Amino acid sequence: MNKKRIGVYPGSFDPITNGHLDIIKRATKLFDEVIVLIAYNSLKTNNRFSVKEREEMVKDAIKNLKNVRCESYDGLTINFAKMNNAKFLIRGLRVVSDFDYEWSLAASNEFIDHDIEMVFLMAKKENTFISSSNIIELSSMGVDVSKLVPKKVNEYLIKKNKNSD
Repeated sequence: MNKKRIGVYPGSFDPITNGHLDIIKRATKLFDEVIVLIAYNSLKTNNRFSVKEREEMVKDAIKNLKNVRCESYDGLTINFAKMNNAKFLIRGLRVVSDFDYEWSLAASNEFIDHDIEMVFLMAKKENTFISSSNIIELSSMGVDVSKLVPKKVNEYLIKKNKNSD
């Protein structure tokens, strides 16, 4: 019996960037199905975009990818993976400091469930400086970030920036 290889790519995606999209597209070559998981904590209130807005942006960004879907979940990513028969968590690494954080996260996940494998994809060099927080900061200061994010995300950023003036 051939089991589907399902990978979950969790993150806040606040907002999704072209760096995230690159990881998603590359993950589709490794897995039968990729679930982009907007992982959130209902107690955390400092996100730039609501979960609904982030879902809209992600779904628009992945709409042309065949084996990708987007979900959101308020809980442990490991539990979401189990509920969706996923055995792999996908993580992107941009810089050395990411590795420190991801190493600790991988150890925690292994403690919770030995059957979940962490799969790390290195960011392409042109994406190493792109982070959601950088995008928000640059955009709020009037920098054109349209080459760093999907079109819908840029529209949301422009709208948010106008509304916060």
